[in-house]
Amino acid sequence: MRTTRVMTLALTAAFALPAIAAAQATEPKKDQPKAARQGMTAEQEAELNRVVVKTEALEDTRDESGLKGFKISGYADVNYVYNVNKERGTFQFLVPIDKESYGYDNSYFGAVALDVQKETDGGTRYRLTIGPHRSTGDVMGEASIVHEATVSIPLKGDVRLLAGQIPDWQGYEYLPPTQNKLITHNLLFDFTLPSAYVGAGLEFSLGDVAMKAAVVNVNTSVRNVGENVPSLVFRGDYEVSEFLGFGFAGLLGPKTNFRADDVNPVTSEPYDPKDTLAATFEVDAWYTRGDLSLFGQLTYGQQADAAITPDPATGELRDARWYGASALAAYKFTPRFEGVLRGDYILNSENGGGLFDWNFADAANGLGPDQLGGDPEKGTDRYAITVGFNYAINANATFKAEYRYDGATKNVFGNKDALTGGASPDFGKSNSLVSTGVVVFF
Repeated sequence: MRTTRVMTLALTAAFALPAIAAAQATEPKKDQPKAARQGMTAEQEAELNRVVVKTEALEDTRDESGLKGFKISGYADVNYVYNVNKERGTFQFLVPIDKESYGYDNSYFGAVALDVQKETDGGTRYRLTIGPHRSTGDVMGEASIVHEATVSIPLKGDVRLLAGQIPDWQGYEYLPPTQNKLITHNLLFDFTLPSAYVGAGLEFSLGDVAMKAAVVNVNTSVRNVGENVPSLVFRGDYEVSEFLGFGFAGLLGPKTNFRADDVNPVTSEPYDPKDTLAATFEVDAWYTRGDLSLFGQLTYGQQADAAITPDPATGELRDARWYGASALAAYKFTPRFEGVLRGDYILNSENGGGLFDWNFADAANGLGPDQLGGDPEKGTDRYAITVGFNYAINANATFKAEYRYDGATKNVFGNKDALTGGASPDFGKSNSLVSTGVVVFF
């Protein structure tokens, strides 16, 4: 009997919807219940009243609890990586940055995160994303679990004030594994871009271009005494159609120069460890239609006094400069199974090389001059080819696998002994990774 009543009520409500909608548009709110009840029996009207009362009670409880406009999500990303040169196969999950530094084989993946968002009735948005390890706060070296902490406040029209700790917004790849088709990131993401900004700026429209710009500290929550000029960062996005879009982004201003932590090899005097001027600019584009997805990025960057090799005569530091390109193609063979191919290249030979925050020779990541007697004035150019796939296990879990080949124009990749101080160090021009992982999200 109850099932019959419910079915009758549902059918009656369905036929009454057009009338209800019209009534809502033309009648005062106090008359809407009356419009909704037209054509109902007394029993149906009583049932509707009970539903209305329960719904209003639920809405009141939600609002009183502060849950209106509240959203919570998260993910866990467990990976297994075999590194040929390191002769190491290991699960990577929540690896502290002070245990193993950031590298292309151990970057932001292998993390867990919790994301909390809230929007008030006035349109102000709050966002806090935390992760115990491999958050931007951890990678910046500040032992912080905060990945993002931002507020966005409406000002006038479409202009909003943005402030807080903001993950870098350059390039076509995103930091969270839930938004990436592969496990590792491209070379430009890992070696030519900052991790995060701390500062304030504006979000607005410039014609058909969605813009955001801010004055910030780069890769640090607070700068040193005597440093007072912020950096400018910006990003613009233009959607040509529902299938095609492009963006551009850049940075201009002082940032930490890790190369200046060393001493002059000619005079043995310490360098001045001040921030130096850095500039980056990149353009990226995307095309997604049907089962095919295409992404691309071009990057240019430089930093004063940040090159790996100082002047051989005076020992003075020289400028670092780099150019890069990355492209990714993906195709869904089935709704769940997607194949992915990515290629990256970085030109970085000037003054021994030197990239964004990478100012010393690095045998694990394949950076710097040739380590087997080559010209110290020439840094290596780097490239990488990655092929892999992702498979949707269900609506909340994705399995990924990839093979990655990293190459260099110089002998810069160290073997196990070169990386650990062993008895037989050696260097070559390549390394390979085999990786698998599962991302679970809600």
